[in-house]
Amino acid sequence: MAEVPDNIQTWQMVQPTSRDKETGEVTQGKLERTAIPVPELKPGDVLVEIAGCGVCHTDLGYFYDGVPTVSKPPLSLGHEIAGTVVAGAENWIGKEVIIPAVMPCRQCMLCKTGRGNRCLNQLMPGNSLGMYGGFSSHIPVPSVDLCEVKDRGEIPLPHLAVVADAGTTPYQAAKRADLQPGDNVVVIGITGGVGQYMGQVAKALGAKTVIGIARNPEKLKRALSYGADFVISSADREVTDVVKEFRTISKENGLPNYGWKIFEVTGVKAGQEIALSLLSFTGKLVVVGFGLQKVEYAIGRLMAFDADIIGTWGCLPEYYPIVLDMVLNKRIEIEPFVEARPMSSIIETFEEAHKAGSPARRIVLTPDF
Repeated sequence: MAEVPDNIQTWQMVQPTSRDKETGEVTQGKLERTAIPVPELKPGDVLVEIAGCGVCHTDLGYFYDGVPTVSKPPLSLGHEIAGTVVAGAENWIGKEVIIPAVMPCRQCMLCKTGRGNRCLNQLMPGNSLGMYGGFSSHIPVPSVDLCEVKDRGEIPLPHLAVVADAGTTPYQAAKRADLQPGDNVVVIGITGGVGQYMGQVAKALGAKTVIGIARNPEKLKRALSYGADFVISSADREVTDVVKEFRTISKENGLPNYGWKIFEVTGVKAGQEIALSLLSFTGKLVVVGFGLQKVEYAIGRLMAFDADIIGTWGCLPEYYPIVLDMVLNKRIEIEPFVEARPMSSIIETFEEAHKAGSPARRIVLTPDF
């Protein structure tokens, strides 16, 4: 049994990257290793010894792009967390767990009407859980939302950290789309950290056809082994060319020009423009990726198409055991898409991931304090 520490070792965002509005001068953000107190645990709370924390595009947005956090710096980033309970609620001590990226209050009207994933009082490590986040040795969290890991076989516990966001966010998106067996699906950004699981989740839930769209040719080829039936490269192409290829694939394979469920996972303008151009009769566009840019769209087309545009955020903790079961039973593969690194490499890893945009694998940082 792991010992309860005197304090929590952590890498904190002391300040995010900023840009002077008048001069345009950029001040680089700072990550520093430090120690923070172990809080007094409230009834029902636990202290989790972190085995691994995934590096998400959201973390990079907080650090590099001016996306604000609810809790102000200094705070520890990181919300994709797996670990072992070492203190707190006795019935949880010693258990391996995944911590949901968003933990609802379970008391408000949104929670009571099934929309707790967007609870306005939710706790999110690395954002709205005070100073506490996943790039640390330990983290205090409510036990009510934990997903217990049982019989994980040969999958390392740190790797299961990706279930906390990259694996479960697509499942919530599929639920928002009311994805049914036999549906036809498009995933824009199928090669990214979330997109590679979006394609697999869609297929695992019974999608008849999954068409993946992205820029990287090697990753697109890989996607054909993990959920995608067809792939389209969007690299250096106009939106009209991508749409034309989509229609050609549909026609040649007897696929309809209506009812497609489109998941936009990139969060970038080019991907959003492709998604809007593909939206047609009785279709649904689910916006999974976050971006600050504006995109023009003739909203009257929604009326003509009888179509929907839907946003989705996080995932209800209740869905986590379902997704974990899919992972443990190999209906969703995570091992080809995960790379573990020591947490001491966080500064270099952030820089690399930010420059790459979409690393070949989801990087999981493991504590080495």
